[in-house]
Amino acid sequence: MNREKLIKSIRNVPDFPIPGIQFKDETTLFKDPDCLKELSDELYEMYKDKGITKVAGIESRGFIMGPILAARLGAGFVPIRKPGKLPAATVEESYNKEYGTDTIQVHKDAICEDDVVLLHDDLLATGGTMKAAIKLMKRFNPKDVYVNFIIELKDLNGRAIFSEEDKIEAVLEL
Repeated sequence: MNREKLIKSIRNVPDFPIPGIQFKDETTLFKDPDCLKELSDELYEMYKDKGITKVAGIESRGFIMGPILAARLGAGFVPIRKPGKLPAATVEESYNKEYGTDTIQVHKDAICEDDVVLLHDDLLATGGTMKAAIKLMKRFNPKDVYVNFIIELKDLNGRAIFSEEDKIEAVLEL
């Protein structure tokens, strides 16, 4: 994998969504067909032998690579969304994030005990959203849960809030 090309393709957006945040815009990775293919190939290689049956993507950037990876793995895709976006009965988890409080939801029938779940999001910063997603998935008692990010911001030490049993991997570390 050409990590250098992928890293150089990421756009930095200062003061977004609030002043003081240096936003890592991955849409520049997705619009480049070579980068998109490299990401897809790398994610597939990371999880092809794990028995993944469902990929759960976190709104909204987890909806980009999540379905691509699910299709490559022969798995289903499950959206994890903000309140009011899913049409059927849901289960929810609230959490604190770096600039406020939020809630995520998933359909009550999205995951079963026979599933092996891969949780996917674009970026690990402080980890609050993914920690809530892990709690949400574990309510379903799946066989296993894996966690993936495209980018991990090492300086923010987001991994510190996770337990050792959380199987966390990132494609790129910045």
